[in-house]
Amino acid sequence: MSDANLYTFENPEYKRTYWHTCSHVLAQAMKRLHPEVKLAIGPSIENGFYYDFDTPEPFSETQLAELEAEMRKICKEKLKLERFELPQAEAVKFMEEKGEPYKVELINDLPEDATISFYKQGEFTDLCAGPHLDSTGRIKGNAIKLTACNAAYWRGDSNRQTLQRIYGIAFPKKDELDEYLARIEEAKKRDHRKLGKELGLFMMTEEGPGFPFFLPKGMVLKNTLLEYWRACHKRYGYVEIATPIILNQELWHRSGHWDHYKDNMYTTVIDEEDYAVKPMNCPGGMLVYKNEPHSYRDLPLRMAELGLVHRHEMSGALHGLFRVRCFTQDDAHIFMTPDQMKDEIKNVVKIFDEIYSTFGLSYQIELSTMPEDHMGDEKVWQFAEETLQAAIQEMGKDFVLNPGDGAFYGPKLDFHLADSLGRTWQCGTIQLDFQMPERFELEYVGEDGEKHRPVMIHRALLGSIERFIGVITEHFAGAFPVWLSPVQVKVLPVTDRAAAYADDIAAQLDGAGFRVEVDHRNEKIGKKIREGQLEKVPYMLVVGDRDMENGTVSPRHRVKGDLGAMSFADFQAMLKKVVDEKLKDSDL
Repeated sequence: MSDANLYTFENPEYKRTYWHTCSHVLAQAMKRLHPEVKLAIGPSIENGFYYDFDTPEPFSETQLAELEAEMRKICKEKLKLERFELPQAEAVKFMEEKGEPYKVELINDLPEDATISFYKQGEFTDLCAGPHLDSTGRIKGNAIKLTACNAAYWRGDSNRQTLQRIYGIAFPKKDELDEYLARIEEAKKRDHRKLGKELGLFMMTEEGPGFPFFLPKGMVLKNTLLEYWRACHKRYGYVEIATPIILNQELWHRSGHWDHYKDNMYTTVIDEEDYAVKPMNCPGGMLVYKNEPHSYRDLPLRMAELGLVHRHEMSGALHGLFRVRCFTQDDAHIFMTPDQMKDEIKNVVKIFDEIYSTFGLSYQIELSTMPEDHMGDEKVWQFAEETLQAAIQEMGKDFVLNPGDGAFYGPKLDFHLADSLGRTWQCGTIQLDFQMPERFELEYVGEDGEKHRPVMIHRALLGSIERFIGVITEHFAGAFPVWLSPVQVKVLPVTDRAAAYADDIAAQLDGAGFRVEVDHRNEKIGKKIREGQLEKVPYMLVVGDRDMENGTVSPRHRVKGDLGAMSFADFQAMLKKVVDEKLKDSDL
């Protein structure tokens, strides 16, 4: 990074330091306006900062605005941030005198010989390891926004005190804040929970928190997506399998999931034997491979599965389709010889490229290496990590390193998708695994006639189908490409005289495999068009007396508007091309 960018948000460390300092400014503003409030913690986070306060009630919009105004005053005061250290006993006494019990607890939890540092700005002092900006004047006061106030537990423990967490965001320039807030407002309009309800795609109920219900139009969307998934996998040489949802506990001990993942698993008892509901598809895939002997001639063997999995997520973590307790995982398990590894990794990346580009999603790759809690020999891990790295580098792909965040059985490549608002979503993954074939004693007969262990790739492309539907709902703002739209064409008769003609057109489109509805309501055509727009229907066919006489239709596209009268045959040919080539609105 150039020296010119060291003190800009191009430098992630500077951005974290900037936001961390903002959290201290927020705490100082709080103590000025509400001195009775007790301080907890205030870190920088991925998008801004927050500070937790011990106060019984959440802060209103008016109170947040008052805090913002006080923060701006503190920035104008250009207070110098000064660091100092105290021995533990003195640090405890210092915070006890200030009446800050949460800070006292944090200090007491540190080792006796720990360096205990504080940062002072004006009359305000906070326990903190830093780093910070050298002055509050470095912060652009009119580019600060407090965005929300939510309840949070002290130290994440539901048995401890409930605090109020105030979130904020800040930028070096006012126009950067304005741009960010505009993106947030656009994201609210695209919220898949809101659109899912408006478009009739899915619902959630109190009777099943975290367990989504797909409605008729949502099932059309989901099934169309899965048909495309199956067609792609067939072209890339995969076979499809299905494995049971419930398997006995011994299997999960053998796979290692019981030791590493049991807190997220649902269990049951059948015939006095312990069973578990599968949180992932992998062990079932192992059993399918073991079902028959294999030769090196059978490899690579690519087995794909759309498996329904269940994971016990905390209720506070549930979020629409993004975080649920049951979902369809589009797994694949590829069994291969060691010399096939690199080519198979490349083959997986190729299918990723094809599918993600179809949706207009770009991606970044993250290489996650051996975690502290892992299975297997470190030399095997090193070989696996080097193979993953070499494969993507030979394809000309860039990646970032994420040390220590691999799966417990092997390193992985995570694919972070970027949507139309520039937000990133982790969906696809490629995980190399030398451990599971060992634990399940998988074998193949090599060219030498001897038995060998296959190497395995765990691979998810869309990840959770439900989560991916949430992602693309927000990416397209509910206006799905024509090939994916639950309703592709809506026929709107202008008068009752055109009703039979509208039905005939709809029947022909339906017979040709298109998804079509007719709006026969006794409403003005303008209202029908407006409602069709709200429903994000790609094409509306307005048909009246002239269309009946001439055998024409007057198509209206949801973005391009009125396309003018054309023959029904020409419209159908145009629609077929758009669907077959999976064109997006931006391609038209």
